[in-house]
Amino acid sequence: MGKDLYVGNISFKATEEDILKLFSVAGRVKSIHLIKDPKTGQFKGCGFVKMADVEAKKAIATLDGTLLVDRVIEVSEARPQKPAEQRSAGVSEKRGQGRGPAGRRK
Repeated sequence: MGKDLYVGNISFKATEEDILKLFSVAGRVKSIHLIKDPKTGQFKGCGFVKMADVEAKKAIATLDGTLLVDRVIEVSEARPQKPAEQRSAGVSEKRGQGRGPAGRRK
């Protein structure tokens, strides 16, 4: 079984290969998924790395706070993804609440 790790504050200059090399010191990397903006395709500076459970714990302990390219990365256990209907509902319900014209509070 594998464990997903959240990796944040990744440099925009970093490549998948850079991340693979860094995480390989903690064990075998099963997969890497870098998050991109769906409209522009631009990398958002975060992603997920999948590793075996024991290796994932080692990666968190050794790589959180490590310098990768030109930034200090954050490594933690990924939280489960919310179902799509919960994610989209939260955004639309909040939009415009308590705001008047030009985004000022009423």
